Amino acid sequence: MLNLFLTILRRDLTLSLRRKSDLAQVIFFFAVVVTLVPLGVGAETNILRAIAPGVVWVAALLAALLSLPRMFATDHEDGTLEQMLVAAEPLPVIVIAKVAAHWLVTGVPMTIFATIFGVMFDLELDVTIVMVGSLLLGTPVLSLVGGVGAALTLGLRAGGVLTSLLVLPLYIPVLIFGAGAAQAVSMSLSPSSHFMIVGGLALFSLALAPMAVAAALRIAEQ
Repeated sequence: MLNLFLTILRRDLTLSLRRKSDLAQVIFFFAVVVTLVPLGVGAETNILRAIAPGVVWVAALLAALLSLPRMFATDHEDGTLEQMLVAAEPLPVIVIAKVAAHWLVTGVPMTIFATIFGVMFDLELDVTIVMVGSLLLGTPVLSLVGGVGAALTLGLRAGGVLTSLLVLPLYIPVLIFGAGAAQAVSMSLSPSSHFMIVGGLALFSLALAPMAVAAALRIAEQ
């Protein structure tokens, strides 16, 4: 199981790094959304500090949506996905590896860039740390839940739009509590309850999403 996971993970990471334009597109979109907001709301420091966690989280959510259609599309087009489905190895393990690769090339870079945006919005150090921590804990949920939507719309025309419609309502809880953790710290409150809820959502997604993605992929390949 571990060898299978590491093999698929290494393969997907290698393919993602070869398509540097796709990776750059996600990071560039994330950065553009975050940096344009201060131009629209003004340079009032208190306002920017208040909205910063929510803006960063919304930008991360939208950037994750942008990358979802490519999670399984390439393997579907070249026939690799079909070979994975008929292989003797358990499909949920393959799915977890592919979702982990997606998170490593989207969620982790966005989390790293969030530290820069904390400085840009003049956030206090503890608020920035909590915001980055909530992203690190919550972005796997975006990849896991997004994988379900990507699998359900695989091969469909306008699949990207359908994926967004399917997963956006499911993203709302992690968005609320992820951004709420940093906002709680800014109001001198403990973010532990928000972290526990986001962590619970991550564990819940990890338990159910791989099986749901595997079932959706089998349906898409029939």
